[in-house]
Amino acid sequence: MNILILGNGQLGQMLGKAVIQQGHQCVLYSDREHKVMALGSQQALSLSLDEAKNWADVVTWEHEHLADDLVSRTQDKFLLKAERFKQLTDRRSQKALCDELGIPTSPWQAFEDAEQLQQILENTEKPVVIKSARGGYDGKGQWRWKPGQDISPLAMDAGQRAGIVEDMIAFTHEVSVVAARDHHGEQRGYPLTVNVHQDGILAYSMAGAQQFSEALEQQAQEYHQKLTDHIDYIGVLAIEFFVVGDGDNQQLLVNEIAPRVHNSGHWTMSGANCDQFNLHIRCITGLPLPDFLVAPTLMINAIGVDGLPEVLWEASAADCHWYGKDPRPGRKVGHVNFMIDTFERGEKLASQWCNELQVLA
Repeated sequence: MNILILGNGQLGQMLGKAVIQQGHQCVLYSDREHKVMALGSQQALSLSLDEAKNWADVVTWEHEHLADDLVSRTQDKFLLKAERFKQLTDRRSQKALCDELGIPTSPWQAFEDAEQLQQILENTEKPVVIKSARGGYDGKGQWRWKPGQDISPLAMDAGQRAGIVEDMIAFTHEVSVVAARDHHGEQRGYPLTVNVHQDGILAYSMAGAQQFSEALEQQAQEYHQKLTDHIDYIGVLAIEFFVVGDGDNQQLLVNEIAPRVHNSGHWTMSGANCDQFNLHIRCITGLPLPDFLVAPTLMINAIGVDGLPEVLWEASAADCHWYGKDPRPGRKVGHVNFMIDTFERGEKLASQWCNELQVLA
C-alpha cells in the first residue's frame, strides 16, 4: 500500500519507519516547506503534493494543525471525514462533542474575541485556563487567570483569536489513554499513562507501573471507544485526562483530544510488543490488531539540549531516540525510554535525568 504522511517531523518519521516495517511504501509532505520528502531525508522529491496524493492509497498525518487548503487538497484519501477532522482540531467543537456524547470535561465557555473574553472573566469567580481554539501546544496559546488579577491586558492578548475558558481543575494526576480503532470497529488500548509537565511541556511519562483501578482503566477505554465509534475514526487517537477524586471515587475529565499518535505514547516503542506507530499503520492498512504485552516503562523527553549523554547510549536499561533537530529551549529534540520495575524507580530516574536532559527556557 502507498501512504502519504502529512508532516515530516519526528512523528512522521516514526510512522514512516512502521510503514516500511510492514512492507508498504510512503512519502512525507513537509507542510512548513511545502515539499514532498523521502523517509529519513530532508531532500525534496520531484513530486508535487497532488502527484503524491494521487500516488497514495491513503493519506494520514503526524499532527492535526493542518492548513485548511492542505486538508481540502488531500481529504479524498483521508480515512476520516474532513468535517470530523476539523471538529477535532478546534477546542470549541472538541468540547462540544464531549458534551454531546456525555464524556465529562471541565466546565468551559467559548469566546470569539477580546470583548467576549473580558465579559466572561468579569463574571468568573474561579481560577481559569484560557486556550486558543486552534493551534498551540507545549504550553503555547494558553494563559492562566484568577479573580483579582487585571483582566484587560490578558483579554487583549488571549482574545486576539477565538478560544475557550475552562475552570481550573484540582486533579491528582494528568494521564492519557493512547488507543486505536480499525476499519471493523475493533479497539485496542494501552494502559493509562501518567504524564508530568513542566512549563506546559511534557517532561516525562510513565506506564505499566502506576496501578490505577480497573474501573478507571475501563472508563478511559469506554470514553475512547464512544468517541471514535461516533466519528468513525480509524487509527491511533490519544485523549488527555485529569484524574479527580480519590480511591473508589476517582473519575476522568477530558483535557484535550489528539487525533494522532502522541508524545505520551512514545514509551510503547520500548515497553509494548506493538508500539503506537505500528498500531496506527496496522489500523489504516487493514492488518489485524494484536493483543498487547506491556512492560513498565518511563519516557523522558530531551528538550532543548544538543545531545544525549554517552552513558545513556551505553545503558542497557535505556533506549535512546534522537530526532536530528537543532536544539533551542523548549524544543523536543529526542526522548529516552527506561525499563523500570516500579513506579518509585521511575520517579527516581525522572528526578535524576530531567534536569540534565531538559532546557525549557
